[in-house]
Amino acid sequence: MHKADLDRAVARILQRIDTTLAQPGAGFPHYADPADGIWQRSPAGDWTGGFWCGLLWLAALRTGEARYRDSAREWAALLAPRAESKSVFKGFLFWYGAGLGVEFFNDPLAQQLCESGMRGLVDMYNPAAGLIPLGSEAEEASDTGSNEANIDALPGTTALLLGEGPGSDAYRIGLSHVKQHIALCVRDNGSVCQSASFDPQNGSLTRRYTHKGFHSDSTWARAQAWCMVSLAQAIERGADELAPVAMLVSDWWLAHVPVDHVAYWDFDDTAIPDTNRDTSATAIAAASLLKLSRLIPERRSAYQQAAEATVATLTAQYLTPVTDADTRQPGILTQGCFNKRNGVATEHELIWGDYFLLEALMGLSGDLAPEKI
Repeated sequence: MHKADLDRAVARILQRIDTTLAQPGAGFPHYADPADGIWQRSPAGDWTGGFWCGLLWLAALRTGEARYRDSAREWAALLAPRAESKSVFKGFLFWYGAGLGVEFFNDPLAQQLCESGMRGLVDMYNPAAGLIPLGSEAEEASDTGSNEANIDALPGTTALLLGEGPGSDAYRIGLSHVKQHIALCVRDNGSVCQSASFDPQNGSLTRRYTHKGFHSDSTWARAQAWCMVSLAQAIERGADELAPVAMLVSDWWLAHVPVDHVAYWDFDDTAIPDTNRDTSATAIAAASLLKLSRLIPERRSAYQQAAEATVATLTAQYLTPVTDADTRQPGILTQGCFNKRNGVATEHELIWGDYFLLEALMGLSGDLAPEKI
């Protein structure tokens, strides 16, 4: 993509951030109908609140404007009580909600929040099983508790724990957590199963299932993408031994995604092509490929080209305004599919889709080192 195209897309998303800041309503932006741009909100942040903070941290980095940084800090502070929640998904909250503030600005409040979130994750670790289970309060999981795992438990959690560096207890726990999830959820061919049940006494697999996908054995697009971003975070923080599985999972994505680079919500939906796309999964994958292009030399060119092509399609065909006649608010990433099985927000703007698209755009434009986050 040309720099002018990248800049125009970033400007649209910044406009959307501004309209979101101005929009009345309590709680963190969760998902919105592109027709009116009104956010459905989550009072305590659910598992998605960190991505709203992350957008604000990115906006602060891009523009240098203090108002974005101040807003990021204000919203991130609201996540503080979640450090004690019995949900491994708090890794999303405290990495994207606060970790970016540390990475970009060395912000002291963000540092405190990161440390609290990390301690909360460490406290949930099961050493016999070698991982942090979903926990009793895991949002949107079909089965929760001490013997359930989910590939969604890796992003952010990986960055927080392995970011403490080799030799630390957090690093040891984080690396074991990642490796156990690979054993539980990554199939031999590189496709990813969303969820798994395991024996809490030894971590052995007892059941694989995809609770948000087309069927229990399908490959839900977001599961594949979450795995990709998590492996990139692990490799950047020293787990070089995970590069082969990162290539396996990423190459599977590239071999199965449609020619226009935008994934359907589940790779196994028998209604393809007459079914929903998921631009949020696609944005995650684009950001992941960009990270991995910096981390795996033998895939640098292929992953860079794929990331650029994916972002080009998302910005040209799915980021409002799509045409000159499009009267919707600018900067909305359309056609995100939240939960097809339950019929929730299947053609909507999703806050994490917006986040990962802006991250990828800023990585391509040179505003940030994508592998660092």
